[in-house]
Amino acid sequence: MSHRSVISTPKAAGAVGPYSQGIRLGGLVFASGQLPIDPATGSFPEGIAAQTHASLANLKAVLEAGGASLASVVKTTVFLADMEEFAAMNAVYAEYFPSAPPARSTVQVARLPRDARVEVEAIAEVTQP
Repeated sequence: MSHRSVISTPKAAGAVGPYSQGIRLGGLVFASGQLPIDPATGSFPEGIAAQTHASLANLKAVLEAGGASLASVVKTTVFLADMEEFAAMNAVYAEYFPSAPPARSTVQVARLPRDARVEVEAIAEVTQP
């Protein structure tokens, strides 16, 4: 049976409920949806572009704490409050996955926690012990 471990890092926003920032299981990291919360202040930046940057920065921190990286991501799911913001989110997202991007689903949701504009979750391969 594979070893399961909880991922927790102060470099990303803390969980806003009864869940872990991520779980490492065998050779995979499952990162929970990352909101655009600044881990130092607890606040959100304004606008979809800044919120996408913040969500992906939090995702990067969780992945790295679990021994993975953005380059080792195999699947993401992006949750948007408004699909009209897809192009702006996508432009920022492309900066974080410039080549060989992972598989992705993007969905509009009725509402996100704390009225965020975006949330991003991922599954990645472990690249470090």
